[in-house]
Amino acid sequence: MERDNRAVYLVVGGSGGIGAEVARLLAARNALVVVTARQAGRLAAVGEVTGATTLELEARDSGAVDAVFQQVHANHGRLDGVVNCAGSILLKPAHSITDAEFAETLGLNLITAFNVLRAAARILMRQTGGGSIVLCSSVAARRGLLNHEAIAAPKAGVEGLALAAAASYARYHVRVNCVAPGLTRTGMTRALTQNEAVAKASAAMHPLGRIGEPAEVASAICWLLDGDQAWVTGQVIGVDGGMGSVQARS
Repeated sequence: MERDNRAVYLVVGGSGGIGAEVARLLAARNALVVVTARQAGRLAAVGEVTGATTLELEARDSGAVDAVFQQVHANHGRLDGVVNCAGSILLKPAHSITDAEFAETLGLNLITAFNVLRAAARILMRQTGGGSIVLCSSVAARRGLLNHEAIAAPKAGVEGLALAAAASYARYHVRVNCVAPGLTRTGMTRALTQNEAVAKASAAMHPLGRIGEPAEVASAICWLLDGDQAWVTGQVIGVDGGMGSVQARS
């Protein structure tokens, strides 16, 4: 049986707004897409819309992550790119955060990124053409924002992880990059974006004057995943309406 020669991409945490949009865009480009998530119902919905293969995965479990990566590679004989969209958001000042809340935030944002990067590197470094790994940070990793201590810490760690890995695996033609979104309209941020006062205040903090959309972040991720970007590694790309680097309008 002749093997399918289409590019193969794995989207971890693909049932959320950004991850699902990444899967949709990749599928529209005729790629073979595998999407993982913890929640079976939401995962199935993404599979129906995109035609992607779906697998349940707890990305904080390193053994489970390794097993899924090996399964995908064995099934398709290749793996061209990986993105970790698993994550969470917790907005409280540090003194109000419990040990359990902080541990969960670290696990969902930093541990998942490390597990995905390690599993991907073990496969991609053995391939002649290498491949691409994209991690998701946040504008909060580089700009001090009120009540963002719990999420800023792991996201800053994600950026450090990406930069170090970009150096370690460049010799194998494995590219590692980050996107760092500003506030984006997803299910995870619904409590913020659907609160008129909060949404208005957040929009004003972004120089472009509005909140981001999942497709805008997903487009940047897909650009980094594409093999045409073989000269891009070790970058943190802000998809944040200018918030991370430009003074907002007064």
